[in-house]
Order: sequence, then structure tokens, then C-alpha cells
Amino acid sequence: MSRFYIPQDTTALALGADDVAAALRSAGIEPVRNGSRGLFWLEPLLEVETDQGRIGFGPVCAADIAGILEAVENNASAHPLYQGEVAEIPYLKSQQRLTYARAGEGDPLCLDNYQRLDGFTGLRNALAMSGQQIVDQVKESGLRGRGGAAFPAGIKWQTVHDCAAGQKYIVCNADEGDSGTFADRLVMEADPYQLIEGMIIAGLAVGADQGYIYLRSEYPVAHKLLNAAIDRATEANFLGDNIQGSGKTFRLEVRLGAGAYICGEETSLLESLEGKRGMVRAKPPLPAIEGLFGKPTVVNNVLTLAAVSTILAQGAAAYQNFGMGRSRGTLAIQLAGNIKRGGLIELAFGVTLREVVEEYGQGTYSGRPIRAIQVGGPLGAFLPESQWDTPMDYEAFAAIKAMIGHGGIVVFDDSVDMAAQARFAMEFCVAESCGKCTPCRIGSVRGVEVIDRIVANDNRDNNLILLHELCDTMEMGSLCAMGGMTPFPVRSALQHFPDDFAGN
Repeated sequence: MSRFYIPQDTTALALGADDVAAALRSAGIEPVRNGSRGLFWLEPLLEVETDQGRIGFGPVCAADIAGILEAVENNASAHPLYQGEVAEIPYLKSQQRLTYARAGEGDPLCLDNYQRLDGFTGLRNALAMSGQQIVDQVKESGLRGRGGAAFPAGIKWQTVHDCAAGQKYIVCNADEGDSGTFADRLVMEADPYQLIEGMIIAGLAVGADQGYIYLRSEYPVAHKLLNAAIDRATEANFLGDNIQGSGKTFRLEVRLGAGAYICGEETSLLESLEGKRGMVRAKPPLPAIEGLFGKPTVVNNVLTLAAVSTILAQGAAAYQNFGMGRSRGTLAIQLAGNIKRGGLIELAFGVTLREVVEEYGQGTYSGRPIRAIQVGGPLGAFLPESQWDTPMDYEAFAAIKAMIGHGGIVVFDDSVDMAAQARFAMEFCVAESCGKCTPCRIGSVRGVEVIDRIVANDNRDNNLILLHELCDTMEMGSLCAMGGMTPFPVRSALQHFPDDFAGN
């Protein structure tokens, strides 16, 4: 009997994967509940292990199972949902998967499967090294934070390593709240041990024995899988005291956020972890020096910490070989919005936005022309077609006053009202500001009002001047990126799509 795989991650579940699994059980087959490979346009993707490799059928519903089982016995390629060998699907085959190399390969909670696919190789290498040697590997790899600011991870780690404090912490920012992003969630649901391994390595590097994963409450599947994975890793002595007989200790817990976008900002996250309201802290002091409970703290997001396990397993030079300029390694690109083939794409830095959207995304879901693309979440700029050939590189995007951020891409067709999108950016800031600083708290409210007056042709020219000045004040005077970057989408909409502000 062939082995069947059906994903158990959030996206597949939302599209009916549990019904497919139930239909397989009714047919006498107990499927392996794997993680998604990120080909969301094919979910639920049913994989079947055969003598010719793992073949796929998708998108599948429960009613398709009888026909698929018959096709597997006779002629699989004759079935209309047949996708061929999964590894050869062009969308997947052309990627450069480092962080997501194991995603979809098997049960994400199976430790044997994880180790069979080279899991914990990086940890074993790290256990034979000093903390400084581990930090040096991360520095040499060129890894930069994947949470948005793109700060070099090794420099942050060096700062924490050099602090003399006895108690230090590793905090994983898993409060993935940007629009069009799901890369963190896919790591946690498809390969949770990779994140756990990266956090243990971070602890060994800087001398921290306690870690926390700050997880957004809207991720119940990730919450369940992470807690189960932590329990199993502890039982197998990859967590806890005397890890693998090394004399080293690292403990890990999951803490749930409460639906506040601002807690994606590292200091606000730390306040929330301490049981306080999520309010941004003034810097300095930096969290690396005075972070959680006033102790030196590494705060990195899921993708950054997950990449560490790859770097320690394969070496800094191997990771450094991917990418361009100062953007090294691979980028988790998330295609969402009005897109025909949405999903997770992992590629080396340097691919252009046009290649991603046209070759992988295959254009809009609506079939209408693409008009604007927002990269980097709700605070990212709207990019017109003239900028789609920009390589996905931190410095290249900064040069056009845009940002890569967490790698989320949201596509809009030619029916979009860009004045409404600019208004939404200000309105989003109104709803999500922590309220600590005046430019963000009051500026966003005034921003909504001014855009409304512009669209209504109420003293239009003077209000356009006022909106630009308001954006300057928010950008230069806000305490954190919430208010400081809200002007990015507003300014880009004004610059590239001025006709939408003409009103009636």
C-alpha cells in the first residue's frame, strides 16, 4: 500500500484538508499529516509515495479521493488533478530552499524524520564550539534580521555575548502581523524543530539558558505544534539540562500575544512578555543590553533563528554563497493579494519583483492587469510597474524608498483605488498605534482627515501640502517604525498614482 500525505497546516486546513484525511481513513488509509510545501494554490495537495517518487494531486477535495485511489492503482497521470512528481513541479523545483528544505517532507513532529533530514546537525556542530565561534559563524554568513529592519544578526549576538550579566534571554518574535505574510507560520507548522534548534544554538552562542517564543494568538495550529515539539525535544534531551551530555542548559516556552500589531516591534514585545501593556520603549538602552526583565536579550524573528540551524549545519561560506551585495542567503517571499498562484517562495536575494509576480504568481487572480504591488506589509510602499524590475535586495529597495521587510508581497489589479489604500495606511496606524508618542498617535488621525478632504476636493492644494508635511513629522518624530513608516505607503500612492486623489 502506498503512503499518502495530506498537510495539517493552517492554510490546508482552511481549504478542507481534514475532510480529505477523513475520506482517506474511510477508504482504509491512515495518511501522514505533513506540513505544506507552500504551494497554496494547489492546497490541499495530496502526495502519494510511489516507486517513481512522490507524486501529487491538487487541489483535492474529499469527493476526489475515490477517483484518485483508482488512478494510483492504474494510471495516475490520467487523473485531471495529477501534478506529476512533486519535486519536479516548476513552482517548487526552481526555488533555492534552505530554510524550507524539509517543509512537507513528513510529520513535522517526528524527531526521527527531522534527524533523517539532517536536523540537529547544526546543534551538534555548535555544541563542539565556543560561544564566540558560533557568533563568528553567524557574522561570516552575512545573515541579517528577517523581521524588517535587516540588522546584522551576528552583531546583535556579539553585543549580548559580550555582556557580563549572568542571566540572558533568547526571544523569538513570532508575532507575524504584516498583511500578506505567513512565512513564520509555515516554519512553525511545517518544521518546528528547525526553529527550536536555532534558538538553542543562539542560547549557546551568547550564554542564555532561557528562551521564549512570542506567538500571535491567531495561530492556534502553530501553538499546538510548537508545544508538542518542545515537549518531545525535551524528552529527547535536546532541551532542558545537560543537552546531549554537553553540560549546557536551554529551556524554551511559548507565550501568546493578544492581537496587538505594535507587539511586533521588539521593545513593545518585551513589555508584553513582562506582563505589561505593549508600549514601545525609548532606545537606548538597546534590548541587547537591557532587554527582557532588564537583562541582555537576543530578539530575532522566526526566519532569522531558523536560518541559524542551516548556517551551523552547512557552514557560513555555504550560506554566504547565496544572495547579492550585503543581502546574503535566501529570502522567504510570500505572494498574496490578487494573485493567481499564491504561496511561499524561497529564493536567493537578487530576483526581481517582476519575476516573482509574473513567473511564480502568474499574474492576478482576477485576470486583470496588475496596477500596484505592496512589499513589506502595511507600512511598505506601493510600487508601480516602473519599479518592478528592482532586485529584491535591502539596499536596492531602500534606494527607491521602499522596503522588503518580512518579504510579504500583496498584489492589486487595475480596479484598486490607491487613495483608499493611502487612507487605509493612516487608518491602520490609528487602530494599531501604542499611543506613546504624539506624531504617531495624533498624526495618523489627522492623516485620515486630510486625505478625506483631498479626495473631496476641499481646499485640495493646501491639504496636499499639509499631508506631505504631516508625513515628514511622522517619519522624523515618531518613536518607532509604526508612525515612522506609515508615510511610506501614503507618499508612494501620492507620487505614483496621483489621479486617484483627484476626487469627484
